[in-house]
Amino acid sequence: MAHLQDQPADVSAKAISNGRMALLFTVMLVTAAGNTAMQSVMPSIGTALEVSDVWISLAYSWSALLWVVCAPIWARRSDKRGRKAMMALGLVGFVVSMALCGAALWAGLSGWLTAFWALIAFAAARSLYGGFGSAAPPAVQAYVASRTPRADRTRALSLIASSFGLGTVIGPALAPLMVFPFLGLGLTGPFICFALVGLAALIVLRLRLPNDEPQFAARGQTTPYASGSGAPSDTSHDEELDGDEIPVRNLKWFEPRLRPWVIAGLVGGHAQAMILGISGFLVLDRLGLRDAPAEGAGPVGLVLMFGALATLLAQWGLIPRFNMGPRVATLSGILVAAVGTAILGAAQELHQIALGYSIASLGFGLFRPGTTAGTSLAVTRAEQGQASGVVASVAGASFIYAPALGVWLYNIDDWLGFGLIIALCLAVFALGWRGLTSDAVLTTEKETFE
Repeated sequence: MAHLQDQPADVSAKAISNGRMALLFTVMLVTAAGNTAMQSVMPSIGTALEVSDVWISLAYSWSALLWVVCAPIWARRSDKRGRKAMMALGLVGFVVSMALCGAALWAGLSGWLTAFWALIAFAAARSLYGGFGSAAPPAVQAYVASRTPRADRTRALSLIASSFGLGTVIGPALAPLMVFPFLGLGLTGPFICFALVGLAALIVLRLRLPNDEPQFAARGQTTPYASGSGAPSDTSHDEELDGDEIPVRNLKWFEPRLRPWVIAGLVGGHAQAMILGISGFLVLDRLGLRDAPAEGAGPVGLVLMFGALATLLAQWGLIPRFNMGPRVATLSGILVAAVGTAILGAAQELHQIALGYSIASLGFGLFRPGTTAGTSLAVTRAEQGQASGVVASVAGASFIYAPALGVWLYNIDDWLGFGLIIALCLAVFALGWRGLTSDAVLTTEKETFE
């Protein structure tokens, strides 16, 4: 039976300074920009290698599976080793993976490897991101959640989520500029460039973010260590401590408190993964660029960039402006995503494609922070590390096979893929309407212990 312990609002969390929030934002921004830059050039690379669209999508599957398995492990480890250590590990995984992915694809495009072995090498290198890159997002989310009052948590986590949105603006915008034919890198230029950017972010993180080696796993309320200026009193060792050692059970995906949010995140995540998988190939097909793959990076990047701007509008504008709670953000977002998907499926010209993708991205930009905050608010502050691992694992599960399934159905018939995406969105709305906890209950300043 659950017992409720009220938490005084004035001591519910330690404030995060602007400098620290900027560092956390940067960690997520760099990885998001690098990944979307890669996504914007992969359809063109696959076409140049004469590899089927489905195999390009499947090349990510092993990495996504590793993400599902490893994210909860790194989340629990962050409770013991500290959030900073796991963020650094995640950035190392990103840097090494991007560099090796670029090298593998360059070898394939240059004729050093056959297309088959280049794709195998790419998948193996990408798995490093799934295995080790998955350490960073749960650590960042847990760092923010354990220091944020319940009433403000949707807004705070939305700000962190918006780093992905901004990254998906920057990545596709910069990717065409990073294609360097004169250096011999060609379409693999973005991989090498973002590996170097990730290395710079890692150095800044190690130098600027204070160490945080928790004595306990962020239990109960977080003891404030901030000085009057908002800076930490001890900048060399920032611990998350609490006077009461409350035992924390291992969180499972489908335990009652998390089940509605996990189901919504999983089903809606599959819809989002499918639309991401289809969009690049749709641009090449609708604009007639299959015979000129090098010219496809620009239009694909443009569509992804407009979608990212719409995501930022949701996370920087709509959520804070209307003070949306998790339930409202999740349900309204998934309906908007369904409308955008329908427009995208019918689009024939570049501006129509960009419009449809932008509306869908606006919806998913509301949906994702909603399910993330709902999962966070469903558990205690002591369980934030594990909850962040569940969120990351669910997000990774959506990319194991959904992009390839969406592309396969799209290649059979356009509306098989888009119809399934819309059906998944409507299923999330129907299930969420009945099962998601109201925002008034979720944002009450209390902690739940079982």
